[in-house]
Amino acid sequence: MSPCCTIKSNLIEVVVNIRSEFNNENVKLFTYNSLRSATSDFHPSNRIGAGGFRVVYRGVLRDGTQVAIKKLSAESKQGSNEFLTEIDMISNIRHTNLVELIGCCVEDSHRALVYEYLENNSLASVLLSSRSKHIALDWPTRAVICLGTASAVAFLHYEAVLHIVHRDIKASNILLDGNFHPKIGDFRLAKLFPDNVTHISTRVAGTFYDIVFCPVDIWH
Repeated sequence: MSPCCTIKSNLIEVVVNIRSEFNNENVKLFTYNSLRSATSDFHPSNRIGAGGFRVVYRGVLRDGTQVAIKKLSAESKQGSNEFLTEIDMISNIRHTNLVELIGCCVEDSHRALVYEYLENNSLASVLLSSRSKHIALDWPTRAVICLGTASAVAFLHYEAVLHIVHRDIKASNILLDGNFHPKIGDFRLAKLFPDNVTHISTRVAGTFYDIVFCPVDIWH
């Protein structure tokens, strides 16, 4: 058998083993090639967001479902099994104001998370968009955003089976669906990265704008 065929055979065996060990009805395990196909090989035109440790792409699955694919740029501090265990825990935390995790990819050094796609991007993009792309938020919509965000935070703190302190609440992590209903993203992701490659810590997170001006902009 040629070296190329041996490598391919070994890769298939690893993927099969991971799939057999990961049994979660809430989360689908995607191959890296399927995510490449969904995003046109992670084409820049499909890029919808970025952060210190990830780039987010809009993708379309084979069944036509639109998704947001978060490609993790820093290597996980965990092995494949530990990574999937953490994903399993995240998938069991569900609330109407939390972004739904659809699936993940763990293949070689590739790590990616597949989320539901939210049409209006983030609260930050709405508040800070240029005049040509400005979206006016009326008072009822602003109230829905504030109350929905508070509801999600309260759920994570007090009602989730494993109590979670998000540690990175900011406008860019508050996503908005087609009706401007808010959903918090990136909860519990700090555990997937080494401390030296992410800005997430136990300190107050976010920029000065997020901490001081974001609430003011929502209500004024």
